Amino acid sequence: MSKHLHRIAAPKKYPILKKVAHYVIKVSPGPHPKRDSLPLLLILRDLLRLTKNAKESKKLLNSRKVLVDKKVRKDPKFPVGLMDVISIPDLNQNFRVVFDNHGKVRLIEIDEKEAGLKLCKIMDKKLIKKGKIQLNLHDGRNILVDDQKYKSGDSILISLPKQEIKLHLPFEKGMLVYIVDGTHIGEMAKITEFRPMPGSNPDRVLLENVNGETFETLKKYIFIIGKEKPEINLSGE
Repeated sequence: MSKHLHRIAAPKKYPILKKVAHYVIKVSPGPHPKRDSLPLLLILRDLLRLTKNAKESKKLLNSRKVLVDKKVRKDPKFPVGLMDVISIPDLNQNFRVVFDNHGKVRLIEIDEKEAGLKLCKIMDKKLIKKGKIQLNLHDGRNILVDDQKYKSGDSILISLPKQEIKLHLPFEKGMLVYIVDGTHIGEMAKITEFRPMPGSNPDRVLLENVNGETFETLKKYIFIIGKEKPEINLSGE
């Protein structure tokens, strides 16, 4: 595996200019897949513009003044992805990672209260020792629970950094969702119908947006965010 990444071959979600330089920093293996995440150094330098170059970015990280989900991160290649919270305590600033309508990673500024909350999608679950159930979440974290009510596709609202479950959002009709891939990435809509597909074809979901327009997308592109409104700030307003 190459340690370098050509800018021209960078994932489509990277909000960077492709032809200003030959290379761009490559993410380390971590909680988010490469195609859906950005290295922390790139966020500090190119998105937040807190630093001018890689050297300044590494110095800032080594000073332990950058938090991701309320934990200090010093690796400049650490992958930061959907719903992650980036905090700079010295500047009293907090940001959440979302996707815009063009499919690019975007940062929205949030307040301190919002920075203590995070929505996570349950990717799968498994039974472990002593009857405990392990929930495997979209950001690589695992949470142990006793209740069988949690299912794959559901979302949970957790506190940071303690990971206490504050709210359970089931994957069902009428729920408000955030679309994380495909043509409608970055949009919000409500589930109106499930459309199971035969054989190995991926299941689909029928949705309706705020304008009353209906459209379909793949079930795996759905991220439950609330009932009547999002449980967290996803607009920066």
